[in-house]
Amino acid sequence: MAQASGTPGGRLAAVSDRVLVHRAVDGDSAAFREIVRRYAGSMRAYVSRVVGSLSEADDVVQNALVTAWRQLDSLRDPDAVKSWLMRIASREAFAHLRKRPSDASLTGYDAPHNESVQPEQIAIRNAQLAALSQALDTLPEDQRRCWLLRQVAELSYAEIAEEMDTSPSTVRGLLSRARSSITIQMGGWR
Repeated sequence: MAQASGTPGGRLAAVSDRVLVHRAVDGDSAAFREIVRRYAGSMRAYVSRVVGSLSEADDVVQNALVTAWRQLDSLRDPDAVKSWLMRIASREAFAHLRKRPSDASLTGYDAPHNESVQPEQIAIRNAQLAALSQALDTLPEDQRRCWLLRQVAELSYAEIAEEMDTSPSTVRGLLSRARSSITIQMGGWR
């Protein structure tokens, strides 16, 4: 992989996604590292919600990024690199879940806690996350996946429809039902 000629890593932060993608396709590994720096955190947050574990999410995101590097030249719209990466991460996450033994649980949330937060706040936040996790677990798979793609991956309705091979109107209906169910189940946390 060729290095960016005369471009220190810090200066790539101001470069558009489109330019970074074109440079990465041409073999500029520094450009791809900048793409990873921009979007790996969002990918990890989304995948950890899907698989239920930060440690497993790291493996899934790494696989997704390897896939992205190999398939980067197939990206039709370089300005849409974020949603493209999120779709790859989504496919990898759900493939990971399909490979997981059926008795594996999604109940564990192994996020590190912030030392500066008071213990009471940590307990409340953990209870809220547990309640949200339980609410998500009760949703039908298509509603859960749709909700995660919208709320965590921040994909548009059209992008979710493409990812789930359905129409945007179906996505709106799935999200509406998912939100209603979650709102009812999380009613005690208002």
